[in-house]
Amino acid sequence: MVTRKGSFIPNKPFNNTELNGLTRDYEVFRNLNKLPDYFNSYITDIKLFIKEFSSYSVKVLHLSFIRFENGKSLIATFLYRQRGKYAKRFMHSGMAGLAALGVVIAPVVADEFPGQVLDPWDIPSSTSVLSTSVENTGVSTDISAKIRDKIIDYTVQEGDTISSIADKFGISTDTVLWQNNLGEKDRIKPGQILEILPVSGISHKVGKGDTVYSIAKKYDTSPQSIVDFPFNSFVNDETFELAIGQILIVPDGIKPAVKQSSPRVRQITPDAGTVVASGSFVWPTSGSITQYFAWYHKAIDIANKSVPDILAADSGKVVVAGWPDGYGYGNRVIIDHGNGYRTLYAHLSRIYVVAGQTVSRGSAIGKMGSTGRSTGNHLHFEVIKEGVYLNPLSVLR
Repeated sequence: MVTRKGSFIPNKPFNNTELNGLTRDYEVFRNLNKLPDYFNSYITDIKLFIKEFSSYSVKVLHLSFIRFENGKSLIATFLYRQRGKYAKRFMHSGMAGLAALGVVIAPVVADEFPGQVLDPWDIPSSTSVLSTSVENTGVSTDISAKIRDKIIDYTVQEGDTISSIADKFGISTDTVLWQNNLGEKDRIKPGQILEILPVSGISHKVGKGDTVYSIAKKYDTSPQSIVDFPFNSFVNDETFELAIGQILIVPDGIKPAVKQSSPRVRQITPDAGTVVASGSFVWPTSGSITQYFAWYHKAIDIANKSVPDILAADSGKVVVAGWPDGYGYGNRVIIDHGNGYRTLYAHLSRIYVVAGQTVSRGSAIGKMGSTGRSTGNHLHFEVIKEGVYLNPLSVLR
C-alpha cells in the first residue's frame, strides 16, 4: 500500500456490507447538515402563527369596544336618570341596621353602667331659670312615639276630618292640605287616599338648578332645617348637592302664594347677658330661632346676620373648646355646669376660651359662625341633663 500524508488508501477494496454502512453514514451526515434549515422553518411558522393570532385578537377586541361604545350612551343615560333613586332606601336600611345593633348592645351597655338609667319624664322643671320679656312663647314640643322617615299613604276613615288626621300624625293642618292639593273648603270622604308627611312642612321634587338655599327661600324656611332632617339625602354631603327628581322634605316650609289657615310663630330671642342667681340660664345670643327642638334635631338654632358673640348660658367649667373631629358641629364649646347640666354651643367662627378654664354666666365664649355641617351663620344650642337632651326652650323661659 502506497500512502502519503493527508490521504488514505485501503489495502483491499470494500465489500457490499461496508459500502452500505458508509452510504448510511453519509445520509445521516447529510440530514444533520439539514437540521438548521428545519429549525429555522419551524421558528418561522411559530412567528407567523403568533402574528396572525395577535392580529385576530386585536380585531375581536376592537369590535367588542365598538359595540360597548355604541351602547355606553344608553347605559349612561339610564344611570343618570336613576341616580339618587335608591339613595334613601340605602340610607334607611343602614339606619335600620344601626337601630337593630343598638337594641342588641343596649342591655350590655346598661349592665356596664348600673344605676345610671334616667327617665326624661322624671326630670323636674327648673324653678330658677331666666324669665324673658315674653312670658308665654306658645311653643310646645310634640314628639311622635313612632318615627316616620318618609311620606305615607293614609286611607280616610268614617268620621275623619283634615284637622283630626293632622292631630293623629302630629303635623299641621296646612301640611295635609298642601301635600294633597286641597283647599280649606274641600271635603274628604271615606276611602280617599291622603299623603302624610313625616313632619310639618312641605315636600319638594328637586328640579334642574335647585339648591338647598333656593328651596329654603322658596318655602320661607331655613336651609339648615332641610340639611338637619335626617332622611333628606344628598349627592354630596359636603356641598349639599341634590339629585334631579328626588323628593325633599322641607320642615316648617310654607307653600308659596298660599295663605295659612293658622298663624306662623317666629320667636325673637331676648338680648343675652342678663345675670341672675346661680342655676338659672340666660340666652346664649340674640337673633331669630330658625329651627326648633325635634327628635332628629335635639337643639335650637339661633341665627343673626350680625354674627354676635356667644355667651355662656350659666357659669361652669369648659370641657371642650375647638374642632376635635374636623366635621359635624364645627368649632364648639361644651360647658359642664356642675349640677348635672351641660350646654353645647356649635358652629362658632371663633372661640374665646380654652378647655379647663371656668366661665361665669353671661361671659363671652366665642362668636357666631358657620363652621362644620352648616348652611349659614347661626348658633346650634343644646342643653343636656345627665345625658338626656332637653328642649332648650324648657329652661329658657
